[in-house]
Formats: sequence, structure tokens, C-alpha cells
Amino acid sequence: MQQKRNIQIIEWEDLDKRKFYSFGVFMTMTIRATVYPAMLIRTRLQVQKGKSLYTGTYDAFRKILRAEGVRGLYRGFMVNTFTLISGQAYITTYELVRKYVSNYSKDNTLKSLVAGGSASLVAQSITVPIDVISQQLMMQGQGEHLTRFKVKPKASAGAKHTVTFGQTRDIIAQIFAADGFRGFYRGYVASLLTYIPNSAVWWPFYHFYAEQLSKMAPSDCPHLILQAMAGPLAAATASTVTNPMDVVRARVQVEGRTSVIETFKQLIREEGFWGMTKGLSARIISSTPTAIVMVVGYETLKKLSLRPELVDSRHW
Repeated sequence: MQQKRNIQIIEWEDLDKRKFYSFGVFMTMTIRATVYPAMLIRTRLQVQKGKSLYTGTYDAFRKILRAEGVRGLYRGFMVNTFTLISGQAYITTYELVRKYVSNYSKDNTLKSLVAGGSASLVAQSITVPIDVISQQLMMQGQGEHLTRFKVKPKASAGAKHTVTFGQTRDIIAQIFAADGFRGFYRGYVASLLTYIPNSAVWWPFYHFYAEQLSKMAPSDCPHLILQAMAGPLAAATASTVTNPMDVVRARVQVEGRTSVIETFKQLIREEGFWGMTKGLSARIISSTPTAIVMVVGYETLKKLSLRPELVDSRHW
């Protein structure tokens, strides 16, 4: 009987860094463009009071598309593309911390947990100001009345060509006027409480699910298929665990609240336990393609970025 091979993990020292970063930018941009509409829907669902705007994910998609068109699903996308920087910071931190922890422990779960949490801490420090601005832009359609900041209508005939930059400039100016520099880090603590656990949970579960699937699958099943299945399972697990704090984070950032605890208490008081699940289906829907594209893209990226002398020594 043929012995099953464990799924091989490509570590930081195995990579050609120039290839890794070149391919990485393209991969991150592709992921963002794919899942952005689901991110926008999730934000509007989380911020709305009860079901005042939409009854669910599909209802939100249908209403936004009908009222605002395809462009409505991509409100704030240009600003959000600046998260490419945080994406590169995330994967660099993840790989470097994994390498550092491996000096003290060979436990893959521990390495993944510590590296995932550390990577999220670094990335969120860059991402939060971008999120604060892009979320305000996301709400400018049917959810405009739920945010403190409104963009000025563009009356000139050629305004459509500059509307994106004009709206962004308006939002930035209003945030700074109302809250100063701190306004761009509103919800920073809530973001850390959401995304550090999310990242710390995602990576260990990803490797766990991949290993479990490898035990059940035929020995000739490509590892990339198993990894593509493990990614969404890990994403659904992490999303479910961290969704309550994600709802609180969205409300803190969009509504301009200052207290995570008070926002949490008010949400429970007004909407009960089910308030904690708001946007969960949209989050899982957005995280599933994200996970598939990220896993397939990231694992392929690492294989393409292998140092030339290691290529023939790896079998997939």
C-alpha cells in the first residue's frame, strides 16, 4: 500500500523573494476585486438597524444592483486597493514570524497561531485608516443615512470623471474636521479584537483541515485541491468565531462610536443574540472565494517563487 505523504509547507527561506512580491501584488489585487461586493454588502448589513434596509444578503445584492448599478457594489473600491500595502506586510510578517518561532518549536499549529496573530496586528495598523474611509464610501448609497459623513453631490457635467476622488477627499476632510487624526483609527481596538483572533484561528485550522483531508483522499489526489478545500472550511470556522466582534467593529467605525464595550451592550440590548450574527452569511460568502483564491493563489505563488535549486526536490 502506498504511504500517504504529508502536505509539504514551503517556508520563507525556500522562496525567491523578488518573484514572491511581484506575483503577490497581482494575487492580492485579484482577491480584492473578487470579494469587494460581498464586503460592501456585509458592511451595510452590519450597520443597519434591524432589517431597516435589507432582509438579507441576497436582498441587499438585488436592491443595490437595481438602485445603484454595478458601480454601487464597488463604492470605495479605489481607496480599498491601498490595502495592497497591508497585504504584502501581512504575508511578510506571517512568514518571518513562522521562521522565528520555528527556532523554538517545530509544532506547526503553534507556529501558525503566533504568526497569524502577529501578521494581523501589523496589517491592521496599516488597514484601519483605509477601512474607515472606504466604509464611509460604502455607505454613501442606500445606507447614507446611517453614517455621520455625507459626500457633496457633483453638479457639473464632467463630474462623473472625478467623483471617486472628490468623494474620497470630502470624506477625508470631514473625518479630520470631526475627529482629527484619531478619527482615522476609530475602531482600531475593535479591529484588532476581530482580525487577530480571526487570523490566529484561520491558519491552524487551515493546516488541520488540509491534513485531515489528506488522510481521507486518494494518495494521488493533488495537494492543491485539498488545500483549496481546507481554505473555505478554515475561513467559515474563523468567521463564525469572530463575527460578533466584526459587527461591533463595523458600527464603531461607521457610526463614530468610541466604546467597544458600550457598542456591544447596545447591540445585545437592541437586537439580542441574533444581532451578533448580522452579516455572517455575507462574510462567509465573501470569505469562501477569498479563501479559495488566496489558498490556490498563495500556494501557487510560493511554488512559483521557489528558489531554482529547490524546484526538482519538491513533489506535489
